Amino acid sequence: MKRGWRLLHYAGRYWLQVISAVVLAAGVGLLDAFRVLLVGPIFDNVLHPGGDTHKTITLLSSFSERFHVNLQTFVPSHFHNDWTVVAFAFVASTLLKGICDYTGTYLANYAGFGMITDLRDDLYEAILRRSISFFQKHATGTLLSALINDIERVQYAISSILSDFLQQVFTLLFTTAVVIFLGGKLAWVLLLFIPVVIGSIRKIGRGVRQTTRKGQDKLAEIQNILHETITGNRIVKAFNMEFWELLRFRQAARRLFRANLSSVRAQAIASPLMDFIGAVAIALLLLVGRNAIHSHAMTEGTFFAFIVALFKLYDPVRRSAVYYNSFQQALGASQAIFEFIEDRDQVVERKHALNLKGFRDAIRLENVGFAYTTDEGQQEVLHDINLEIRHGEVIALVGPSGAGKSTLVNLIPRFFDVTSGRVTIDGHDLRDVSLKSLRDQIGKVTQETILFNETVRNNIAYGQPDVPLSRVVEAAKAALAHDFIQKMPEGYGTVIG
Repeated sequence: MKRGWRLLHYAGRYWLQVISAVVLAAGVGLLDAFRVLLVGPIFDNVLHPGGDTHKTITLLSSFSERFHVNLQTFVPSHFHNDWTVVAFAFVASTLLKGICDYTGTYLANYAGFGMITDLRDDLYEAILRRSISFFQKHATGTLLSALINDIERVQYAISSILSDFLQQVFTLLFTTAVVIFLGGKLAWVLLLFIPVVIGSIRKIGRGVRQTTRKGQDKLAEIQNILHETITGNRIVKAFNMEFWELLRFRQAARRLFRANLSSVRAQAIASPLMDFIGAVAIALLLLVGRNAIHSHAMTEGTFFAFIVALFKLYDPVRRSAVYYNSFQQALGASQAIFEFIEDRDQVVERKHALNLKGFRDAIRLENVGFAYTTDEGQQEVLHDINLEIRHGEVIALVGPSGAGKSTLVNLIPRFFDVTSGRVTIDGHDLRDVSLKSLRDQIGKVTQETILFNETVRNNIAYGQPDVPLSRVVEAAKAALAHDFIQKMPEGYGTVIG
């Protein structure tokens, strides 16, 4: 339940909407129960042949004189006859229920979507701020699956719990009260079925959570394959690997297919099981209630209202398993989300880190060692490296593939932390310098071509949104790109990527 409380923690910012939605959901449940109570007066007063059409119509009077409700109180005096009183009460309660339902659903979804937006923002920020080692450890498809698929699972559960589930809970509570008021001792038969219902729901829910997590993992596997083959399509074609990749994708799709079927098997039993338990409960109540009917302990209207209340109670009980399964799916999906959010990064900025004002003297690597962490253990790449790069110097690192050239360069912007030794800039250990001020001094030109889905201007001035166009043009001319940019449909305003 720890993850469940973590999810509900996000409701704090929307407490007003949540409380309002709860109150309105209670109103929906209360008005639903009120309409069930109207069934009694319809049979006893409106449809009773030869009855007095102007007598007082009350609700709950058979339960207690202190709690009875006089319907004429809510109707103008010139409408005081059985037909108009009951009709007015039915229409008015339906209208009020609709208003509460609409407003409550909107507020609940406002809070639900707000919570999910905050959760998605936190997850994206957690991923975006991770060091390079994090992205080497987790495949792109896995991260995309958490940001899209897992969040979507949680979103569906949160929205349904805050809107429909709340209404069903209050409908269940108030309708149960009506059943007890109308049925008296007969209603206590329901207590026999409460442990059966709760036990069944919990057992089914555990299976749903496990199968949901497996399904999400298989979906992430497919997204990994898609990302690898689409971004690496040139390599796939160059080595004639289309058939191999197609086979790999089909195998992953089959694994997802089997995982989804397992999830369906775990969920599908819930509704028919609740149907059966509900049917047995209602049948038992009808059998036990036969004596009350024969002994005239109930009026015809009260008996029929009791039956309607039983069937009204049946739906929330049946759907409770569906909501619980949905919540378990959300818990299963949230596992990966909170693992990413809580994951401790290897590169951590120290408190009160120094803000680097600029680069004036030299970058020094002093007895630097570095090792990658793999499944087999530590794989050392750099050992006892000493190097000094003076301000203004141009340094070329030459060596065979895998010798550690890129790793050494990646230590300077602190994409990784050294395993031993230290890297300094102007005498300051990089671990004592704030990441932002350090990386403000560094520019990186990669071998890969990366274009963001933005304008040409914003791609050139990436990270510097306030830079004037003249400097962007100057940079484009230096890269011999100005002429062909000018030939684009909108020049520097053309969207590429």
